[in-house]
Amino acid sequence: MSTDKTAQPDLLRLATAGSVDDGKSTLVGRLLYDTKSVLADQIDAVTRASVDRGLATPDLSLLVDGLRAEREQGITIDVAYRYFATPTRTFVLADTPGHVQYTRNTVSGASTAQLVVLLVDARSGVVAQTRRHAAVLALLGVPRLVLAVNKIDLVDHAESVYREIATEFAELTAGLGWDPSAVQSIPVSALHGDNVAVRSSNTPYYDGPTLIEHLESVPVDAEPDTAGLRFPVQYVIRPRTAEHPDYRGYAGQVSVGTARVGDPVVALPSGVRSTIERIDTADGTLDAAQPGRSVTLVLADDIDVSRGDVISSVGDAPAPVREFAATVCWLAERPLRAGARVLVKHGTRTVQAIVDAVESRFDEQALTVTPAPDELGLNDIGLVHLRTAGDLPVDDYRASRRSGSFLLIDPASGNTLSAGLVGDALEAVRTVAAQPA
Repeated sequence: MSTDKTAQPDLLRLATAGSVDDGKSTLVGRLLYDTKSVLADQIDAVTRASVDRGLATPDLSLLVDGLRAEREQGITIDVAYRYFATPTRTFVLADTPGHVQYTRNTVSGASTAQLVVLLVDARSGVVAQTRRHAAVLALLGVPRLVLAVNKIDLVDHAESVYREIATEFAELTAGLGWDPSAVQSIPVSALHGDNVAVRSSNTPYYDGPTLIEHLESVPVDAEPDTAGLRFPVQYVIRPRTAEHPDYRGYAGQVSVGTARVGDPVVALPSGVRSTIERIDTADGTLDAAQPGRSVTLVLADDIDVSRGDVISSVGDAPAPVREFAATVCWLAERPLRAGARVLVKHGTRTVQAIVDAVESRFDEQALTVTPAPDELGLNDIGLVHLRTAGDLPVDDYRASRRSGSFLLIDPASGNTLSAGLVGDALEAVRTVAAQPA
């Protein structure tokens, strides 16, 4: 009997970002505390630690700054995933660091986010790191933003301060291509809870939702994929037992689209076609498997499919390529120059590649693009041209965030060098910049 357990709860994936000391950890701690997502003994431990520090009220940032190095320095240096829920929605939150040298962690945490809460300190407003984070989030295609103007209590809840910051941020996000309806600004005090879960009487000029109300009510957009099925094969299952002498299945996770029994498919890069005969799981068979579901596909024909291949829908299957343009966020201390040899990891497939050219670099402060730079440095964003040693069935990132993304890896050390997006993600920025003021 076929069983289908693909129904998903109302889930929002979000991330936090912002500069150092903007109060991200305190805000995340406040969200956990106000949604009753922490145990009483955790609150007691935080209260005792806060008293030891001479604080009159619990330091909620201690609920999330779990690493010893973070506790000692009072900063967040890694991406940590937090889980909380309200009666109407479940949340998975990626708490990312604020230091410039950890921009790579922000890229990782925000890469699957449907919404990002970007914090600014009301005393400092929009700073260089704010602009850098907004640019990265725009290039990653994050659908929605919340600007949390934090520490509003430290500027006496001044309306003029909030309005000035919100206006500057609106101009920035418009320049990066966001629709104004996708950006919400909220004045908050994470320390005291103003406009986090409870509307604050200290900001009578603000008539919008609290942060939690907004997170509960914002539409959960589906992945902006226009591509059909993409199923990177992770493992070929051939038990060769007496019970299953001829079984051949392809295990992996549905990356994009939906796998359905009876659908025609094509194996890439070979181009050989077949049909999905069965979808197996540990709990039984399925009629269909949605994105994120780990399954084993059994095809009607015994074709040659290996780890690293992609099982794709037929109508929109990408043509495997050995050369393509890509937008990269360079995450290594060593600069990237033309001629560099790298590994490209796309899905479950890894191939050797050469960076043929560094075509442009994005200035996230001025929102301009510099053509033909000599190199890309740490945290630089730019357009490069890659030439690979093997065929890769890639989609343009604008068609699919999942099948249009990849990593560049150091062949000697195995370290990640860059997060990459297939295609020219800087095109939208150039278009906006070219428009008359």
